[in-house]
Amino acid sequence: MKLSPRDVRAFCTKPDLRHAAILLYGPDPMRVDMVRKDLVAAVLDAGGVEEMRLTRFAAADARKDPAALADATRAQGFFPGQRVVEIDDAADGASKSIAAMLEEWREGDAFVVVSAGQLTPRSSLRKLFEGAHNALAAAIYADPPSRDDVEAALRRAGVRDVAPEAMPDVLSLAHALDPGDFQQTLEKLALYKLEDAGPVTSKDLVDVMPSTIETGLDDVISLVADGAAGALAQSLPKLANQGAQPTAVCIALNRHFRQLHAAATHPQGPGQALARARPPVFGPRRDAMTRQAQDWGSARLEGVLKLILDADLTLRSSSAAPARGIVERLMIRIAMAHPK
Repeated sequence: MKLSPRDVRAFCTKPDLRHAAILLYGPDPMRVDMVRKDLVAAVLDAGGVEEMRLTRFAAADARKDPAALADATRAQGFFPGQRVVEIDDAADGASKSIAAMLEEWREGDAFVVVSAGQLTPRSSLRKLFEGAHNALAAAIYADPPSRDDVEAALRRAGVRDVAPEAMPDVLSLAHALDPGDFQQTLEKLALYKLEDAGPVTSKDLVDVMPSTIETGLDDVISLVADGAAGALAQSLPKLANQGAQPTAVCIALNRHFRQLHAAATHPQGPGQALARARPPVFGPRRDAMTRQAQDWGSARLEGVLKLILDADLTLRSSSAAPARGIVERLMIRIAMAHPK
């Protein structure tokens, strides 16, 4: 029996254990694995792993030894409570063994969770679960997470209170990151807020993002866009000492001012454009970029983009001019052109 994507989340929250098993499959192993973990946790409740009510069964072992799979499903543990048998990375080769297990399954046996990669409609494993009266097949697609998915991820990570104005930023982050990276970011956020009883803010999200050389480069480029020529002149030697390459700086400049141009020309205003940007722009940085887009305007930003393009072509040419000097002169020239 097929389980629609809309019903997968509801089933993971409250599993119907009248079914013997479920097949979770899809093109993204990380997404399939996260759904599997949520489902197993819901079936076992607290303490299930410690009470040895979870049995992991390799797909190759299930294929080679159908009797062992049946025994694992029927086995009784030392502790009371529902048991789960996991079969990971399953393929069509395990179909016969799993079919025999489904036929012999009786109420009170372990609930079986089978995970697999992408399966075509001709897959024997997929056909088995879709046609079985006591099993379910659920396709896990690489769709952007819904608000319910994001709220469930927040609960898993232990983040209980998010300020209303920060929730759009959390949603943007969920759409931009892979599910595993997003969950790790939320877990880091939970630790960051461990001693802070207040709600999560956009600033908190910015604070838990990885700190790399890009962060320092973004700060310098923001000085360029703000027209802060004096502060920029003091920051350029520090940027060079960090090892930032002129070509990389030019690319970052181009990316920033293209975002500003897109924001300045968006029919619903800069804020909406930046909220939908990929990667997401949120918190104080979004406020700063909104102001920059409004200050420059689309016409001036087109002129800036032309200057950046000319500098980029010079860097890639056979010119003997020093690359660092070209880029630093470009940045100061743009800052000086700011419409103050």
